Amino acid sequence: MEITETWLRKHRPIYLRATQHPFILSIRDASLPLSSFKRWLGQDYIFVRAFVPFIASLLVKAWKEGDDEANVDIILSGIATLNDEVSWFKREASKWGVSLDGIVPQPANLVYCSFLECLMSAQVDYTQAVTAFWAIEAVYQESFAHCLEDGCKTRDELKETCERWGNDSFGQYCRALQGIANRQLEKASDQVVAKAEALFVRVLELEVEFWNMSVLGS
Repeated sequence: MEITETWLRKHRPIYLRATQHPFILSIRDASLPLSSFKRWLGQDYIFVRAFVPFIASLLVKAWKEGDDEANVDIILSGIATLNDEVSWFKREASKWGVSLDGIVPQPANLVYCSFLECLMSAQVDYTQAVTAFWAIEAVYQESFAHCLEDGCKTRDELKETCERWGNDSFGQYCRALQGIANRQLEKASDQVVAKAEALFVRVLELEVEFWNMSVLGS
């Protein structure tokens, strides 16, 4: 069994809290207040802006520390989609009447963005950084994929959001990132693997806190 698969089993309770959070389940059953969706939209826009330099730093680490050019190409493909993603947030904000200029990052968002900044440091190696990257992307993919399953009552006006991260193509991308993480972990020391596992769990905790903020507003 791959290392990340063992983590997914070992930490399944917190993983389920991150991927089947009440925020997601309420999108799925059409009970989410639109005020919560708008709050998430504005806060996630701030997060994505902080996500850009993190992925750029990961690309540099992949180039310096990795041994497979194909992995660099996979990470680069993720960077290539970010401009479109930022533009999408701006269009959605305009559609929903959310002013992105006036949004103040909430505490949970500030903590998450600070975490991203820490991942950019030289003390965090490529194996640890790419593991965290996979975890961040995988949580979103699985979460929003739940809202597209048969029998869901997801509102039509929210389906575009769910399809953006819940689609099969993004799922394949996440599995490619998981493959990179597993290959790096197999070569890593026990100490690095332990640090990467701690980062994986921390991502899940931060995702839960971000969803909580979107629902509760703090």
